[in-house]
Amino acid sequence: MKTMTIYKSIRSAITALAVIGIATLYLGCDQFELDEDPGVSQLAVLPYESLAELDLGVTGMYNRMWAALRMTTAFVNGWSGDDLTTHRASNKADFREYDQRSVSLSNARLANTWRGVYQAIRAANTVLVNIEGVQLTEADAQNRLVGEAHFVRGMLFHHMTRNHGRIPLVLDITVDLEIGLSSQEDVYRQIESDLLMAESLLPVTSNLGATRPNKGTARAFLARLYLDWAGFPAKDNSKYAQAASSAKQVIDNASSHGFALVPDMNTLYTLAGSANSEGVFTLAHCQPCGLGNRKTGKLGLPGDFGGWQESFAEIRFFEDFPEGPRKDATYHREVPLDADGKVTADVANAASFVPWTEFKDQQNPVFRKITGPFEDNIFNGFQNSRSDYYMRYAEVLLIYAEASGRSGNVTADAWEALNMVRRRSEALPADAPDASVDLTDGDIAELAYTEKKWELAGEYLRWFDLVRMERVKEALSNRNPQVSIGTAFDADGNPSPKPLTEPSNPIQGSLETDNYFHPLPPDEVLQLPNLQGG
Repeated sequence: MKTMTIYKSIRSAITALAVIGIATLYLGCDQFELDEDPGVSQLAVLPYESLAELDLGVTGMYNRMWAALRMTTAFVNGWSGDDLTTHRASNKADFREYDQRSVSLSNARLANTWRGVYQAIRAANTVLVNIEGVQLTEADAQNRLVGEAHFVRGMLFHHMTRNHGRIPLVLDITVDLEIGLSSQEDVYRQIESDLLMAESLLPVTSNLGATRPNKGTARAFLARLYLDWAGFPAKDNSKYAQAASSAKQVIDNASSHGFALVPDMNTLYTLAGSANSEGVFTLAHCQPCGLGNRKTGKLGLPGDFGGWQESFAEIRFFEDFPEGPRKDATYHREVPLDADGKVTADVANAASFVPWTEFKDQQNPVFRKITGPFEDNIFNGFQNSRSDYYMRYAEVLLIYAEASGRSGNVTADAWEALNMVRRRSEALPADAPDASVDLTDGDIAELAYTEKKWELAGEYLRWFDLVRMERVKEALSNRNPQVSIGTAFDADGNPSPKPLTEPSNPIQGSLETDNYFHPLPPDEVLQLPNLQGG
């Protein structure tokens, strides 16, 4: 009897800690974040006794995942690509290091992402360890929740290996002080294992936008994994066929999973339309609840208009971007101002419109994808409620087209997948063949690779395509005709933009493969010395 009482007391304490973790999320992570110590909050294996306990554990896992991914910090690799750049000065040093390919060990974004993501992985491990060997009466609900834990763990391992290459595979709730870096192949195999298990357990469909994963979500992430696996650093070309096959499975069952391209690309980046059929996995946000998005909105505006001046468009990329409806959905070419010179949501009655070439502080185009349409007015606060795509259905279509080409198995369906994205980019019905835009011959792999460049511009993903194809030097060395604009002043003190002779954030680090992946946080290596050399 005494033993049972102690057991229940420990369980109550653990549950209370989980609830505290959730509560702090609703208070706002930056104001009061639980500093979880796995040695305290995960004292012992406590098998779940009810669906409510399992659900609470999964909720705590999502809490950790959201906290890790809500800000641009977790996506800082996006500035390494040729589509994004940051401010040349200000307090953006961490972002500039990625922009310039010279990431220091003291980079705060590096350490914060590592800590946040591994806390979420540890929370997923807690769920999986505590449900092992347990069969609850609500079998379908148990399968869904366990599948979600496998999915989140696999997704986050993939997130980390894209940043660091070889990583430690933390698969338990106890701290292994001897843990080292797993081989790249072992990392990929673990991600594959988690995603396959998730697919087997998850339901066929989920909610609109898939803020909770379904079978199609897991299979789509497998397609993304296999495409990476086929490229640098593993270079296992056999994975191209698996990437194509996985993407095709998602496409063939898209209606069952609730996936489809939205007809109007402009609606993807609005408050009202960001929960939609194109979201294969979407991070939901709610600013009034304390669950605000800090990856979009204000951070995409220049400082002279009250923005955070964090995320700007590279000019060369912008200049090369094909004209048309997709470019208009991707960028703002000018900023609407009211009579006081402030950015206004009342675009129809704006007092003036300032083109990006006349910004006073730094002249770079503005990503509409990041700021949202000005009418949504998500740029006046530090957080907003817009959902954030971790993966879109358009990417699945383009993975299928590219992987089909690289595996040597090009079919009419592969061309159709590519053409669906191309038609939508011209504001045409995605499902209706149109000779004015459709392609039926050529190198489909390269055509899809390039199409993906334009389709996902500004979504913090371009770098990973450059890495897997070993095209970093090609993309970042050739920035002509125009890479940046500086400001001169006429006799009356009016700004007069002029081309600069070099980028405002010139490359400082190596563009070779030995600089594709980033160092591990030194504090982590100090505590776990077998990680040395990562």
